[in-house]
Amino acid sequence: MKKFLESGKIVNIHGLKGEVKVMPWCDYPEFLCEFDVLYIGKEKTPYTVESARIHKNMALLKLKGVDTPEAANNLRNSIVYIDREETELDDGTYFIQDIIGLTVKDADSGEVYGEVKDVLQTGANDVYEIKNGEKTYLIPAIEQVVIETDIENSVMLIRPLEGLFDEN
Repeated sequence: MKKFLESGKIVNIHGLKGEVKVMPWCDYPEFLCEFDVLYIGKEKTPYTVESARIHKNMALLKLKGVDTPEAANNLRNSIVYIDREETELDDGTYFIQDIIGLTVKDADSGEVYGEVKDVLQTGANDVYEIKNGEKTYLIPAIEQVVIETDIENSVMLIRPLEGLFDEN
């Protein structure tokens, strides 16, 4: 598993004191505001978060050492990472990056349906895009379908809804 997880992107500066505006790639922007340290850019340079708040579904962050609009602008378009070890997820919740790549199998027969290629966030529930060769299937991420998600063994066990894998 990756140590650092992509969690957003710095899209702009805010104000004159070096704040950056971050578009969150997590379920809710408040999540980014919970961290004392965030890692920025390809080098994953650690920055201490001096203050964090939400404004119009964006996280506004004041990072230690970034004190001018020019310094903040230098971070524009940088990816924001979190350290996996600095967060704790509720049972039954996973990082999208951990779900992508899982082998999807039938919980009863063991038949392999393919591999998770993407997670679509629809609002009501997530939808897993499963790819098997040239075929793509969409699986609702609901407890009636997803029986087990085993990140350590890279397997997701499902009981597909009737007709889901039928050929048309």
